[in-house]
Amino acid sequence: MSTRPTAVPARGRLIRAGVLALGLTYVAILLLAPIVGIVWTALKGGPHVVSDTLAQADVRHAFFLTGIIAAVTVGVTAVLGMVVALVLARDRFFGKRIVSAIVDLPFAVSPVIVGLAAVVLFGRGGWFEAFFAARGIQVIFALPSMILVTIFICIPFVIREVVPVLEELGTEEEDAARTLGASPMQAFIRITLPNMRWALLYGVALSTARALGEIGAVLIVSGAIQGQTETATLYVLRALEERQDAAGYLVALTLAAVSVLVLLGIEVFKRRQAKEMGR
Repeated sequence: MSTRPTAVPARGRLIRAGVLALGLTYVAILLLAPIVGIVWTALKGGPHVVSDTLAQADVRHAFFLTGIIAAVTVGVTAVLGMVVALVLARDRFFGKRIVSAIVDLPFAVSPVIVGLAAVVLFGRGGWFEAFFAARGIQVIFALPSMILVTIFICIPFVIREVVPVLEELGTEEEDAARTLGASPMQAFIRITLPNMRWALLYGVALSTARALGEIGAVLIVSGAIQGQTETATLYVLRALEERQDAAGYLVALTLAAVSVLVLLGIEVFKRRQAKEMGR
């Protein structure tokens, strides 16, 4: 009789320890081990590999192009994603479920298919090719198409982070602000936006990471022209094909580090904000 109360907690602790060990093993094997391998491959040739790789004009242009695509994508997805999230969370209309399903379409469709769809629309003989060609605008094999496909792939991240927060918050605070004389824009800026800012930032961080690492759709629409339409991920692909492993892994490691730093930065600010609110 006296051993049963202690046996059950002991068994529970053993199960929790086993689950924890299994989770840590999973992280070590599937996440940490590849990162360690990339770091070793990139730096085993010595510190000069870093300076030699970053001194290449193709590498600098690839990073610059990736930065432009990511910046434009984040700006557009943040604004449009926030608008769509507000519509889905606040409004009721016919076809709302269809719109919600369409939002998730980029998650289900292969990026390669997205790139091919862009070629059908804007490529030679495409539906809109004549319109843009008449105005001297090149879409396919140029920056516009690379930005368009990246935006399409990244926009669901912001929407799916913000919608649950808006649904949980409800409209009570916004309605109270309007009864006190605040305009809809004032209510949004002073109440809605502060309440959903962390969800929005998480969505932006995920969009940033996805934009930095996109390769499938960008490869189709860009043509991967060296020094012109070659992003950092496309440079990694070419470097590995040309047996320049150290340079390719170094660029890949840089992209991964930027994505991780963005996510960690948001997590740190979020916890700091939570501590300030708890005081």
